[in-house]
Amino acid sequence: MDVISNGITPIVLLLGGGLLVRRRFLTDERFWAGLSWMSYWVFTPALFITSIGEADLGVVAPGPLLLSVAIPILLVAALAFGAARLTRANGPQLTSLMQGSIRINTYIGLVFASALHGQAGVATFALASAIVVPLVNLVCVTTLSIHGAADAPRPPSSLWRDLATNPLILACAVGLLINVTDIRMPGFLQTSLEMVASPALVAGTLIAGAALRFTFRPRDLLDIGIASVLKLALLPLAAMSIAIAVGTTEPTLTSIVLITAVPTAPSAYILAARMGGDTRLMAAITGAQTVLATATIPLMLLLSAALSR
Repeated sequence: MDVISNGITPIVLLLGGGLLVRRRFLTDERFWAGLSWMSYWVFTPALFITSIGEADLGVVAPGPLLLSVAIPILLVAALAFGAARLTRANGPQLTSLMQGSIRINTYIGLVFASALHGQAGVATFALASAIVVPLVNLVCVTTLSIHGAADAPRPPSSLWRDLATNPLILACAVGLLINVTDIRMPGFLQTSLEMVASPALVAGTLIAGAALRFTFRPRDLLDIGIASVLKLALLPLAAMSIAIAVGTTEPTLTSIVLITAVPTAPSAYILAARMGGDTRLMAAITGAQTVLATATIPLMLLLSAALSR
């Protein structure tokens, strides 16, 4: 019951609020683009820095964390590729199926992590993100560069630059540096970072709600079904199995389950548009998964808790 009241209810309300505000009141795309920019480049990095900088990293075993998220992601990516071939998906459809099977919505995971384990949950989720974000981007950008629409621009040479300048990865690095070196920030700077970090969870979830789209074609149902089973069921099940087998405990276990169980991020649509993916299918997968995840995430968390006892 705590999972439902502390995690899922606020997310449902904020997702619905974002969708309502976007459809009825703040309909200008420029507002949401600006809020998304602030959330991605300012609010969430500040949250990562403050959370990791003050966390007890002694409870996080980096080896098991890496194994528990990297192996399942690569396995599911291979299965997504195989499923696309079996169902005769074209190149752009394949890329959207791939993104829909492994890409993560960081904001929804952060809300759950914060609700269930507070600052320690946010810190371990941020560390898991530092592993998952580069790996997922590497797989998705490579897939798009090979299978995206032939007439679409492809910037594969910018992949490493994008990873090196990713604000979430950089924020994790800064937070780790502060934590390991025991650097003490001036009081005014610490307070400023905490104030900037405070809107991260609310803004990110409102953005996810505003980005929801529900327009489907008959073929979409097959692709949505494949991507959702892989992303919302198989990926977290594989991750929790490995994590429990290697002795991972809370709150790291929760973060591993969350980061693999969250739905595909709205940013997948942007990448699809940039590199020749099927944007309409990508939006449909994202919308369907976001709704489905409100039921599957609590189930995965409850299952991991039961299996780890």
